[in-house]
Amino acid sequence: MHTRPYEKRAPHPGSGASGEGRLPGVVAWRMGKRRRAAAHVSLAVLPASLPLVLRHRLLAAWSRPQADVALATLTLIGLAAAGWALGRSDAGRLLKFSAGEPRRAGGGMLRRLGASRVAVTGLGLVGLFVLAALLAPLLAPYDPIQFSDIGSTGYAAPSATHWLGTDQYGRDVLSRLLYGARVSLGIGFVAVGIAVGLGTLVGLVAGYRGGRVDGALMRFVDMLFAFPRLFLVVLVVGLLHPSIWLVIAVLGATGWMGTARLVRAQVLGIREADYVRAAVALGLPARRIAWRHVLPNALTPVVVSATLLVGQTILNESILSFLGLGVQVPTPSWGLMIKEGQAVFPDVWWLSAFPGLAITLTVVGYNLLGDAIRDALDVRLRT
Repeated sequence: MHTRPYEKRAPHPGSGASGEGRLPGVVAWRMGKRRRAAAHVSLAVLPASLPLVLRHRLLAAWSRPQADVALATLTLIGLAAAGWALGRSDAGRLLKFSAGEPRRAGGGMLRRLGASRVAVTGLGLVGLFVLAALLAPLLAPYDPIQFSDIGSTGYAAPSATHWLGTDQYGRDVLSRLLYGARVSLGIGFVAVGIAVGLGTLVGLVAGYRGGRVDGALMRFVDMLFAFPRLFLVVLVVGLLHPSIWLVIAVLGATGWMGTARLVRAQVLGIREADYVRAAVALGLPARRIAWRHVLPNALTPVVVSATLLVGQTILNESILSFLGLGVQVPTPSWGLMIKEGQAVFPDVWWLSAFPGLAITLTVVGYNLLGDAIRDALDVRLRT
């Protein structure tokens, strides 16, 4: 058997024995990719510089050890590490591609997402509000629920002291908006997780078993679809004592039907594939075939559905809070903040305008991201 002798490659001119190639953006700059080099430097420098910008807030937050402060600190450390890693991660790939080595097929979807302005815009909006929620203890200039001197700060317009103004109790709107992002986004993520998990299970069982099981489950789904979701949510929450966990449970229990139909449609086609027939012929248990061979190949459209469902769930939570059936005072929530500013709108416009803008941008961001993921996964659009 003939083997090729070991060939030692000469160092690339961009790598540099002095270690310059290990710095973010150096390799891309020497290869003439100026914009990519600037993006690498930004990814590496901006997250790492956040502790310097927020040093006073960090010291004030760390003086009161709490779980949310610890989470914000870990997020800040992870953001700095991820920014540095992403800033220099393309150096090795640039050297390989310049040498003519083929790209891995697994990065096709990520490349299509990176080349899509819709995906970048949606991911930017989503990432902005997620980071704002995680870093709320470090970014919020004031306590979101502590009352101030109402006579001097009540209904204060946006200014240098309070960037987004204050409410009737002198509470800073910016601080409540940041902490409200935690509540609204947290409810959206957990409720969608429950809905996607339940819908995937029902759709998998209905599609793979077929027959009477499929008929019974789908008729139950059709019955639930006959009632408007928001009506069911308002009815259940109105009969019980409103709370955050009740809102999460109700939104999750009423949002799984679309995912169940989607997964069932995928499973009906996958169970007739040759590899599934081969697994059945080998005598593998039906549960193992469903979980290890059918389900992983049916989850691609579920990712798109979950992304779109997060925006809808956040909007429904805001509606419930606006009606007084969601998050209760004094916990800040975007929908509750809009309700508090309804009585004094438009004179005190900032109480409702900024939470409404946050809800709009969040829902638009998730919708844009979901549309971009759907286009990236569509084989008909690949060239």
